[in-house]
Amino acid sequence: MNELAQLPYGSWQRIVVKVGTSTLTAQSDRLNPPRMVGLVRQIATLRQRNLDVVLVTSGAQQAGRERLGYPKHPKTIPFKQMLAAVGQGRLMHLWEQYFELYGMVVGQVLLTREDIEDRHRYLNVRDTLETLLQRGIVPIINENDAVATDEIKVGENDSLSAMVANLIEADLLILLTDTDGLYTADPSLDPNARLIERVLQVDESIYALAQGSRSGLGTGGMYTKIVAADLATRSGTSVAIANGAREDVLPGVCAGTIPTTWFPARITPSEGRKRWLLAQSVTAGSIHVDDGAAQAILERGKSLLPVGIVKVQGRFERGAIISVFTQAGHEIARGLCNYSSENLRRILGQRSCDIAEILGYDYGPEFIHRNKMALL
Repeated sequence: MNELAQLPYGSWQRIVVKVGTSTLTAQSDRLNPPRMVGLVRQIATLRQRNLDVVLVTSGAQQAGRERLGYPKHPKTIPFKQMLAAVGQGRLMHLWEQYFELYGMVVGQVLLTREDIEDRHRYLNVRDTLETLLQRGIVPIINENDAVATDEIKVGENDSLSAMVANLIEADLLILLTDTDGLYTADPSLDPNARLIERVLQVDESIYALAQGSRSGLGTGGMYTKIVAADLATRSGTSVAIANGAREDVLPGVCAGTIPTTWFPARITPSEGRKRWLLAQSVTAGSIHVDDGAAQAILERGKSLLPVGIVKVQGRFERGAIISVFTQAGHEIARGLCNYSSENLRRILGQRSCDIAEILGYDYGPEFIHRNKMALL
């Protein structure tokens, strides 16, 4: 399928694709090159439509088992970490080779829960992913199993993919598995089981349908996909669960032409971010802007640049929520800042092109980007 139709659920611009071990192996005991190449070809199709695509992949431990000749494996964290350490490089090497067949460059990002929960690491990961996408590079993400422990593991890549979707404000998260989606009963046991095409609200009845579902190779199952869908839709990302074995599954999901269970987002990513900003009763600091900057923000929807800032109040770090005031003292907006108060005082009133020379680096030309700002 070469053309993608617009679904009634939204217009996709940024997509996270999560593929599990059972999909990558075609339910065998080794990684399946035709399956992997097929997924890469489909991602290339999406990229041709100017869609940003992030791939969250499982399979490192399985690649390690394959490389080591399938050793008997105790259920211990160190043994699993060893498998991941051996397999991660092999898995990434295969992805890199297959993407190169279609002229695409990839970048590997390994994450743990601490990378997402720590504010500084979160911002660094977000900036890295944004830079990769801006340069047309496909980020390939996996949990860093070689160093993760029970205390810091995300748990499985379904949850990780939902966190990544939130991180980059994706429109759509596609969870590929070995079934067409969520059924009213186990289709392998109940011939009357039917596919649930849309889930408008995730509640106890939905979770009950997924109890006991588990792949023999991966660490997830349908239950973890429901958890991921619940998390993603609350953040403004629609979710689709589809069968990774189907021909052209990714374009088919986007076009609405294959069996799929849809979880429509409750809000857009932009709405979710602005609601969150406006709900904060306490900000880390404040800045005052000149009349030109205030007019650009309020009337033309522009970002806030350091050149338009005339006063800084408080001490805050990069990524903090900042109040924006006019020179007359009226609060007009709130947003997430790209620079700390210490650095802002050094670039106050300066042109954006001079930031790197003054600081020795920069996080972009804006103090607050318009996409990270909510007007009052």
